[in-house]
Amino acid sequence: MERVVKSGSGWRIGWNPNAPIYQGLVGTDDWAIELTNQELEDFCRLLQQLAQSVEIIACELMDEEKIACEAESDLLWMEIEGYPHAYGLRFILNTGRCVEGEWEASAVPGLLQAAGMLKVF
Repeated sequence: MERVVKSGSGWRIGWNPNAPIYQGLVGTDDWAIELTNQELEDFCRLLQQLAQSVEIIACELMDEEKIACEAESDLLWMEIEGYPHAYGLRFILNTGRCVEGEWEASAVPGLLQAAGMLKVF
């Protein structure tokens, strides 16, 4: 398997199974951070969990109500905030590198879709 990098407006995510330490990559047009395989797996899993939580909660909210939801693992913390149809995403890496990043609401749908298919190819 070869290196895969997917990108769209305001987001990018990548996977390089041949890299010695940092096989993953997440970022925007302005920044990026390499992740270990486990960090990338947790990132993708938690992102999917958060998106599913929004779908479940959305029917309980009025149109103008905002939502904030968090999920975490030993390696990272993630939060979505906004409306069920448009929310931003933040993460903090809890390992020794201490990184924080975020995506605008317009970038999250593409990132979410790409994260779900990243290692399928």
